Amino acid sequence: MPLKTILKYLVCAALLLALPAAAQKLPKKKAVLKSMTLTNDYFMKKWPDTGKEIVTNIARPSHIWTRGVYYEGLMALYQTDKQPRYYDYAVDWGTKHQWGIRRGITDRNADNQCAGQTYLELYQIDPKPERLHDIKASIDNMVNSPKIDDWNWIDALQMAMPVFAKLGVLTKDTAYYEKMYRIYNYSKTQHGGHGLYNPEDKLWWRDKDFVPPYKEPNGEDCYWSRGNGWVVAAMVRVLDVMPKDAPHRAEYEQMYLSMMQALPPLQRPDGFWNVSLHDANHFGGKEMTGTALFVYGMAWGLNHGLLDKKKYEPIIAKAWKSMVTDCIHPDGFLGYVQGTGKEPKDSQPVTFTSKPDFEDYGLGCFLLAGSEVYKLK
Repeated sequence: MPLKTILKYLVCAALLLALPAAAQKLPKKKAVLKSMTLTNDYFMKKWPDTGKEIVTNIARPSHIWTRGVYYEGLMALYQTDKQPRYYDYAVDWGTKHQWGIRRGITDRNADNQCAGQTYLELYQIDPKPERLHDIKASIDNMVNSPKIDDWNWIDALQMAMPVFAKLGVLTKDTAYYEKMYRIYNYSKTQHGGHGLYNPEDKLWWRDKDFVPPYKEPNGEDCYWSRGNGWVVAAMVRVLDVMPKDAPHRAEYEQMYLSMMQALPPLQRPDGFWNVSLHDANHFGGKEMTGTALFVYGMAWGLNHGLLDKKKYEPIIAKAWKSMVTDCIHPDGFLGYVQGTGKEPKDSQPVTFTSKPDFEDYGLGCFLLAGSEVYKLK
């Protein structure tokens, strides 16, 4: 082969390797659904009894937040592929727990209210009063109380805000929207002294323990990937159900768009986001849950015309491909899931074979992401 031809091929190969993220293509719908089905089947086979306690260091009921997030994902899968077994599995879970929340109707804890997201979605499908009663009573207690400092950790926004929004839709009572905004705004602007949101970086500190002067080892602020993923999911799940003219909707849309601006430059070359968004060396590495929640948010934004397709589609495609290629075991188990915690160092090391203390919420995050990637054109 002539030297000129060889050089031509080498140049072409180099250009292909150097192609920007725009070269990334979205997966086929069939492939997305296959990955969702495989990972979910693994979990349903492992947990045939939806009421069985979750035992780690202690025994916990199976309607805690980790399982609540899984059922958010399962309902998203059901809306994608309406297999009766998914619906039946969710109804069985609610029934086993008598459609209640962990510590009863006086409970104000967002983590325990998370189960209510699925209860309310199932109520919308089949409006049996028991599906609505306890979660509505719990939220009504908060609406009728002057207290607004409940959500002092940012995970709480995802766990509880969609419940308030869904009740606002079901009852057509704006009191739910107003109370949700007051608690949210207190978290944003007052917790920790000046709020948990940094408008300069367009990201959230996980709780008051991480507001400045706390710094990461490299001197940057600590923005935990999954924590910010929870906020993204909260905005998406609220915007997805709130009427266009609902009070304070514009605030949530603006917060969503601001975070969407902050995240693309922080994506790793391999498609993931680090557990510490501003310090790649502080337990840096692949991590699925934060990545999945960011993909969920970005794909939802494209599906609703809020984001630029040319910019975000390749980001989504790269991240989805990486999760499917690098995280899914042949049996459907998901690797690279950081276990429970509140900061980068918790539940380390995070590897392909490491098993988190709870594996349900990681799957929930993945199914939420898949449900929106599936819808992309």
